[in-house]
Amino acid sequence: MVSVWSMVSDGMRLARLVVTVYNKKYLTPGAPPEEAKVAIAKRLYSFILLGLACVPVGAQSGKNTPPPGPQVFDAPRVTAAGTEPSAQPIDPKSYLIGPEDVLRIEVFRENDLSRPVNVRPDGKITLQLLGDVQAEGLTPERLAAQIKEAYSQYINTPDVIVSVLAVNSKSFTVSGRVNKVGRWPLVTPVHVFDAIGLAGGFQEFANQKDVQIIRGSQRLKFNYNDYLKNKKEAVDQNILLQNGDTVVVK
Repeated sequence: MVSVWSMVSDGMRLARLVVTVYNKKYLTPGAPPEEAKVAIAKRLYSFILLGLACVPVGAQSGKNTPPPGPQVFDAPRVTAAGTEPSAQPIDPKSYLIGPEDVLRIEVFRENDLSRPVNVRPDGKITLQLLGDVQAEGLTPERLAAQIKEAYSQYINTPDVIVSVLAVNSKSFTVSGRVNKVGRWPLVTPVHVFDAIGLAGGFQEFANQKDVQIIRGSQRLKFNYNDYLKNKKEAVDQNILLQNGDTVVVK
């Protein structure tokens, strides 16, 4: 890194060169010394300002400019099923646990008993000391109360919290001419209109008048345009989705 004094020294040499050239080319022979000083000062003023502007900020402060470091980005955010930004959080008082859901069992001050567990296809989980415990069909709050009661045989007044890490038991799919085709966990009640919003809306040339909801052998219809106009038939078509439903946009 070039020091400030080195740059100033170079500037001084440049200034003396400019003075010499200016005296030879521009000054009138026999001009008074004071006139020559003023003329030279005017000419040098712009050069001095230009030189100062070229000095790096780090050099002006007497410090070397540190080399640019690597660009820092936010760490990638891991989004588990059921935690889409537009989705509502899981309500421990109303959500019903199902097979293949992933739970977190937290027993206060008992690290050996606290762990994530998978709900098996038979609807049960396995816990230390307790063995198999029924989880399917219970809310997280109700399951926590049952586990607390069971652990009371081994622990004095246990404090148990059950949370849902991932919802795999209930979901719906949106396909066709939408901006984000995929499967979404059915954590809270979702209408057809909301499902289209989760999928990023329609692509160009999508048929917004004939959205299909496939439910087993049923083919249900939803007219998106009429719904925006608040037509009663379309409002009635904006049904709540059920586990396994597929919304198809042509």
